Amino acid sequence: METVADPETAVDRLEALHAAATGSLREALSRFLSHGVAPDAAERLTFRYPELRLTYRPTGPMPRITRATAKFQGPGVYATTLTQPGHFRAYLLEQLRPLVQDYGATIEVGLSAQEIPYPYVVEPGAELARGVTSSDLARHFPTPMLSSVGDEIADGLWLESGDEVRPLALFDGPRVDYSLRRLVHYTGADWRQIQPWILLTNYHRYVDQFVRVGLKALAAEPERYARLVLPGGVSVEAGEAAGADADALIAASPWHRFQMPAYHLVARDREGQPGQGTSLVNIGVGPSNAKTITDHLAVLRPHCWLMVGHCGGLRQSQTIGDYVLAHAYLRRDRILDELVPPDVPIPALAEVQVALQEAAASVTGERADALKQRLRTGTVVTYDDRNWELRWSQERRRINLSRAIGVDMESGTIAAQGYRLRVPYGTLLCVSDKPLHGEIKLPGAANAFYERAVGEHLLIGLATLDALRRNRHGLHSRKLRSFDEPPFR
Repeated sequence: METVADPETAVDRLEALHAAATGSLREALSRFLSHGVAPDAAERLTFRYPELRLTYRPTGPMPRITRATAKFQGPGVYATTLTQPGHFRAYLLEQLRPLVQDYGATIEVGLSAQEIPYPYVVEPGAELARGVTSSDLARHFPTPMLSSVGDEIADGLWLESGDEVRPLALFDGPRVDYSLRRLVHYTGADWRQIQPWILLTNYHRYVDQFVRVGLKALAAEPERYARLVLPGGVSVEAGEAAGADADALIAASPWHRFQMPAYHLVARDREGQPGQGTSLVNIGVGPSNAKTITDHLAVLRPHCWLMVGHCGGLRQSQTIGDYVLAHAYLRRDRILDELVPPDVPIPALAEVQVALQEAAASVTGERADALKQRLRTGTVVTYDDRNWELRWSQERRRINLSRAIGVDMESGTIAAQGYRLRVPYGTLLCVSDKPLHGEIKLPGAANAFYERAVGEHLLIGLATLDALRRNRHGLHSRKLRSFDEPPFR
């Protein structure tokens, strides 16, 4: 490990080490595939992730820091391995500068003992076969060892032991690389296009509206937005947006090939900071998809994810097209019960709740009592069983005790994942049917509802993210931090 003078030098060094390691690995792979010459033990030592290490040894009392992130919980040595430091440069500097300035931490950078698996340096779609099998490659090159990749730090399973090095971040290099590749697989887009403000939906009609809104934004604000990226590599640059046909673009994109297609309104970088654009991911139906995609999105350390989708209304007073602003969740999804037990409360985040309500008022033009007629705050039940109505006699009492007002299959999972993985979260659902009151989605009524409600609902979600962007530092609440939280957000 080499001591460096400041955060900027540290990130420069991390970038150089990562570039050298991945370059060496690519070169060795190419040589082996072309000539059958395998790397020797000395060359394999170069295929390693860079490591970042901070040492904090106070000579007096610890400073009293009120912010939620970029803070030490106690003296010691903190370390993590890193991947793609160039992409994460702004994030790394945002975390490192306060730790050096406020705590006087010293920084060291070097190569770690963790090898970079060869699939993580091969561009998606590249052909590796050439008569060589995966077992041949595994004999000579590091492979993904998923048994050593986990979320023990995020899940509170890491236990301090004496002078052992403490974790600096929630995710290390192999965990991040694994998720970056999974994001490409599930969403159909390069992970680098994913923006730090994320909308999650469970219905494709939101996609149609997002593409239309994105094209208008590109045409109206080319200085703010650079491009709109669709699954499969379809991209519209700012200068091309005026004449683009949303329906034709959607048809041209092979979105149906991907399990959870994603769409990205990419913002331009400003003053050395990465763009603050918006991504929409159609996660489909069910808590399994909701957990899968948020497990992977979390490694990008987004500023917020919001669920904007449909729900069943549970109250007679609700009307199809009304909104449900979740302030609590009755978690019957079961998928996170071992990681975040159902008796652990998932708190509503005040900043998100206020932004959602104010955005609803702004977009609908309704205030006070008029808004309350359409937007109701309450508990949402999230099930893992789409046919929960067939168990109404068993579920009735629990729903009644919870005072729930809406039911879906994703929101509770997304909120619990935000809580677990320290990503601010929120939920605004639109009532699409009332299963307990005989109001189901008939084809004609459904189409009328979708035409009226989906566009407005999406605009509320986008307006919410716009409001949160203006106060993103206050958004990272201490509600999400544990008492032994790693220093990095």
